[in-house]
Amino acid sequence: MRDGIPADPPTRLSRPFGYFVHHQGRGHAERCGAIVNAVPATRPVTVFCARNDIFPPLPPQTRIITIPSLFERSGGECDMDHLPTPDTLHCAPVGWPGIRQAMGRIADWFATADPALMICDVSAEIAQLARICSVPHVKVLQHGERGDPGHQAAYMGAAGILAPFSDALAQPDWAHLADRIHFAPGLGIPSVTLPDKAEARRRLGIDPARRVALIVSGSGGTGFSQAPLGVAARSFPDWEWLAIGPMQDEWHATQGGNLTCKGWVEDPATHVAAADLVISSTGNTTCAQVLAAGRPWIVVPEWRYFDEQRLKAEALARAGVALHLPHLPSSAQAWRRAVAQAMAAHDPAAQARLAAPESGSAAAACSAAWLEGLAQTLWSRRPDFTPTGAPT
Repeated sequence: MRDGIPADPPTRLSRPFGYFVHHQGRGHAERCGAIVNAVPATRPVTVFCARNDIFPPLPPQTRIITIPSLFERSGGECDMDHLPTPDTLHCAPVGWPGIRQAMGRIADWFATADPALMICDVSAEIAQLARICSVPHVKVLQHGERGDPGHQAAYMGAAGILAPFSDALAQPDWAHLADRIHFAPGLGIPSVTLPDKAEARRRLGIDPARRVALIVSGSGGTGFSQAPLGVAARSFPDWEWLAIGPMQDEWHATQGGNLTCKGWVEDPATHVAAADLVISSTGNTTCAQVLAAGRPWIVVPEWRYFDEQRLKAEALARAGVALHLPHLPSSAQAWRRAVAQAMAAHDPAAQARLAAPESGSAAAACSAAWLEGLAQTLWSRRPDFTPTGAPT
């Protein structure tokens, strides 16, 4: 359902879940779709997002309310940047009408819908808004340096914390949150049976006897620069180098004939299965595909807020499943060292242990059951109540 469709009347059995979805990248919307499709059909879900075209098919009890972006200008801003931002907030400029409208719509829904839970993926400000409005919230957990007061307020105020990855990738500084974290490896990752290497190469028209290196750049940013990829390809002239995802064009990049930049592809998992070596950023979908394929792996974090990808890369290296480099190698010698190290240290058994032990749909079902159980526990002593303005 989309805007303009009235919410279901809140009842003891069908009070809605709210769900805020950040519209950068694909992972937030994919996780939302997986969970919403796994909750009981009697549980209405209202999704708040700045875009309504990034979601997989959603069930009939789902309603999407499009809100203004919390960080993109609309033209009506009156900047008041001389006012300092408190440490408890991250992105809270003053004088932005879009932020007022977005927060107002969410707060109005809190007041009228009497929600059972608000799931936040992700915004420290909206998580805190839920707590201020006396609504229990579940915070989706991401890697990164998030010990600041804003993140900690969101985590400490949460009724539960949802981590869409294995507990083997937990950061040491999450120990104080351990009793509230639900780990869900594979959540939001479509259940795909990877072809074997020979079949993947047949589909892609790749020589079955040639060594293949695959570079995977995430959709949440501008991607890797082409210049170091050209250096890599020239350093291994007997390999075929493929790059998928966004890439930054460089006028000085000397791209050899054994490097093909394909841009966005519809079958990244097939490309991963065809590779002898993968060099990638650390988005959730990419990580799940590489772990499932069990390929030698170099992880190079892309820039993200709070060093999210850097901390994820460090966690993967600690788990023994990937070689972490702070940036793409900048010389032929550095590329040869990195490739040799990744190939020599490859541990497919460790990758298999870290891969989601169950399908993405099973992870979604388990997460939905956890959310249902959390809501049931939180509201087990709830008195009968009809909020002011709620439909009757």
